[in-house]
Amino acid sequence: MLKINENYLKLPGSYLFSTIAKKVKEFSEMNPDKKIIRLGIGDVTLPLAPAIITALHDAVDEMAKKETFKGYSPDLGYEFLRQTIIEHDYNSRGVTLALDEVFISDGAKSDSGNIQEIFDVNCKIAVCDPVYPVYVDSNVMAGRTGEYLTDAGRWTNVIYMPCKKENNFAPELPEDTPDLIYLCFPNNPTGATITKSELQKWVDYANNAGAVIIYDAAYEAYISEEDVPHTIYECENAKSCAIEIRSFSKNAGFTGTRLGYTVIPKELKVGDVMLNSLWARRHGTKFNGAPYIIQAAGAAVYSEEGKRQTGEQIAYYMNNARVIREGLQSAGFSVSGGVNAPYIWLETPKGMTSWEFFDYLLLNANVVGTPGSGFGPSGEGYFRLTAFGTLENTIEAINRIKQL
Repeated sequence: MLKINENYLKLPGSYLFSTIAKKVKEFSEMNPDKKIIRLGIGDVTLPLAPAIITALHDAVDEMAKKETFKGYSPDLGYEFLRQTIIEHDYNSRGVTLALDEVFISDGAKSDSGNIQEIFDVNCKIAVCDPVYPVYVDSNVMAGRTGEYLTDAGRWTNVIYMPCKKENNFAPELPEDTPDLIYLCFPNNPTGATITKSELQKWVDYANNAGAVIIYDAAYEAYISEEDVPHTIYECENAKSCAIEIRSFSKNAGFTGTRLGYTVIPKELKVGDVMLNSLWARRHGTKFNGAPYIIQAAGAAVYSEEGKRQTGEQIAYYMNNARVIREGLQSAGFSVSGGVNAPYIWLETPKGMTSWEFFDYLLLNANVVGTPGSGFGPSGEGYFRLTAFGTLENTIEAINRIKQL
């Protein structure tokens, strides 16, 4: 008899951003004359940089010629892209990697959701709270999280590490020892960061506990402060305990073209099993590679012009972040983030819940953000705004909020 995987049936409600989209659609249909400003989803709005567009066109031209046509890409990705990544993202920071320790994919979200597959179903996970929902939901699908406690908004078998104002939105080492530790810095949704010495404590903890850190560095390009590490491998002995996931979506605007990569050092083992080999097998079995034209565009991100142009885009978004942060602070809101990340994390006013504030902003200011409770129990009472809109819309949105 055909049955559904019961783990999928455990997922509570709908996906956070699907719920937001539904609410905004209903409001828009009832108020067609209202201009809605969307500062909720973390999608970029600037077009791809000219150097990237040129690389895309050149790659398409190659595909039109028999002698330069490309079919399936190599399992791990083209060497020209992996070598470029190693030189610019790692060698430049004193980190040495081998070519076969870098795996090209179609985005950090895919790798975040799939990496848990290579670990046993009974492994215990620890997540920052609030948390990027994909980390938890993908483990729910794998049957690793226990039962969902609706009133508490949490799973029974997940170790939640509260990140609140009292601890500068950075997690503390858990007393209950996990097998897998999800860390994201700069953080989504809070925009928080930790210093290299603080990250070293997590590396030491994981090595001592025999745990693996899954480190999401999707926002490293937005780091502006010197003591904030750009990669976990800047920490001593991190290769023996950490997997790092990177994205081209936020640093170069690839949200619509999809490209990312994961690093699994050969030093990372569980017993005698090398995780690099397991992921290589999984990668080759379940993934047929990112398109050649997209990988060629990814390499262009690291060109002199590519770095200059994407750097200008990042500066544009971070100026938006400054506008949001300073504007909300002047209006009396308690605000964090927006310094090393394109996210601003604010406390909801007047004792409103996160969803009450969402409805209040949509109805009275026609501005869309993201309720903090959608990111986990410790997100209740908070709200996320993103800096990925246009400058004009960002200024208008903050002016509307200040007038409430």
